[in-house]
Amino acid sequence: MSPTTLPAPPEQGHVTFLGAGPGDPGLLTLRAVEALANADVLVAEHDVLDVVRTHARQGVAEVHTDADTTASSTPGTGTPQLTVVDGASTTAGVPVNRDAAHLVMEAARGGRRVVRAVSGDPGLDAYAAEEMLACASAGVPFEVVPGVATAVGVPAYAGVPLRDAQGTDVRFVDARTASDRCWTEVGASDGTVVVSTTLDSVAAAAGELVSAGRKPDTPLTVTVAGTTTRQRTWTATLGTIAQTLKQAKVLPSPEGGRPVIAVVGERSAAAQRDRLAWFESKPLFGWKVLVPRTKEQAASLSDQLRSYGAVPHEVPTIAVEPPRTPQQMERAVKGLVTGRYEWIAFTSVNAVKAVREKFEEYGLDARAFAGIKVAAVGEQTANALIAFGVKPDLVPSGEQSARGLVEDWPPYDPVFDPIDRVFLPRADIATETLVAGLIELGWEVDDVTAYRTVRASPPPAETREAIKGGGFDAVLFTSSSTVRNLVGIAGKPHNVTVIACIGPATAKTAEEHGLRVDVMAPEPSVHKLAEALADFGARRRLAALDAGDPVTRPSERRPGARRRRSTT
Repeated sequence: MSPTTLPAPPEQGHVTFLGAGPGDPGLLTLRAVEALANADVLVAEHDVLDVVRTHARQGVAEVHTDADTTASSTPGTGTPQLTVVDGASTTAGVPVNRDAAHLVMEAARGGRRVVRAVSGDPGLDAYAAEEMLACASAGVPFEVVPGVATAVGVPAYAGVPLRDAQGTDVRFVDARTASDRCWTEVGASDGTVVVSTTLDSVAAAAGELVSAGRKPDTPLTVTVAGTTTRQRTWTATLGTIAQTLKQAKVLPSPEGGRPVIAVVGERSAAAQRDRLAWFESKPLFGWKVLVPRTKEQAASLSDQLRSYGAVPHEVPTIAVEPPRTPQQMERAVKGLVTGRYEWIAFTSVNAVKAVREKFEEYGLDARAFAGIKVAAVGEQTANALIAFGVKPDLVPSGEQSARGLVEDWPPYDPVFDPIDRVFLPRADIATETLVAGLIELGWEVDDVTAYRTVRASPPPAETREAIKGGGFDAVLFTSSSTVRNLVGIAGKPHNVTVIACIGPATAKTAEEHGLRVDVMAPEPSVHKLAEALADFGARRRLAALDAGDPVTRPSERRPGARRRRSTT
């Protein structure tokens, strides 16, 4: 009699309850980033997914609360419907009539790793504890990754410390669920109160505190969209906050009001916020900056702009295509392997990409550069080579351009240089400066078209309207071609938009297209250009403060307002 074979138990997955913080993706913890990179399924509200999805692996399934179905929740449950979205898709799937706990456990079946991301910290989320208990009851293993609590992170970004050297008592209140007893207790205290509420209800919460015993002249700050570049903070007192919001033209919201954090207390540093508001005082805070480059080209530049508080928006103005006749490029790459060249000079990231793709086509890798000296025209091109596994032997010490490369290039010496030939993979645009300079130094140059540059397709209509209608606060032009191509595919930027150019030639092209140049980089570097724009923004902010005017962005000026020319 053969032994009975029992069915294998179903493979259990794993759930990570993850705190996504108040809204700034930079506040995710290292453990959170690690968990996201290994997740098979993400479950979160839509705005939380926007924070965490960039760290998820490609193809991860996304499950988010659909705001449009919130009103049609299952009767009696108070839980919104959820919509399953494939990470590779751009359109939502069919709404799922199940609460989040069941959906999380279902996603975990079959050994899948699920990340349940919540705003702030899971320990303060209203539903996370119930979902954890459901996992425990079903035997689904889980872990908790804490996040920065909204009630703590938002005041920090608003420049409002919650405690002072005297050890101020701090209490946290959710006005949406607070009882009369809760208001009475915090009203009787003289410590700092952090109130989670909505913009439409903050005045009512202030009234509750006054009714409970707090003085109407108690300072408070109210912050909306905290830790994001949309953050805005108002300083007032419990008795004047309603009038302050009215004067600021903060209108009631038909959706019930945006979530806000209000900090109340005599020692909450509300009166010192103008000195401590480090985030909102960044030189380009909230500026929408147009970067006419691809996301790959603009990665480090966009990161730099974000560090100044800006919101970069990349719009490609050129597209890269293979050369019409690839034979010349094929012969040159084979020449690299057979020892035809002493040097190879890369003048752009696209040139590195073109050679790398040709290498992969032939089954080659970075080892094919053995014995060949490699030059890069600048820092970004050098970084692209390093990512390929090649450390360049020559990068300009001064001007990062073809001219700067020639100035540092050694002359050909028949004693020390066994080969006198240089491979120059380039765009279909001529590179006379580099070629002529190398020939003058005694080198033979194989000037090879590795790729073609063509004008990119026009951006979406919404972007084109923002460019022409003054929706952008600034635009960075990194070459004359970016000026011509952007105007060609999207139209001329509005006259309120700050125009920043990388150098005199680019500025001249901008002026020829009817644009006034406000900012010019002190040297031809994209990072120096971003620095110059930040300096412009800082001076503009200080001028407004000195004049007693509100600090506004260029796009907030009156439409059609004339802009003074202020080239730096």
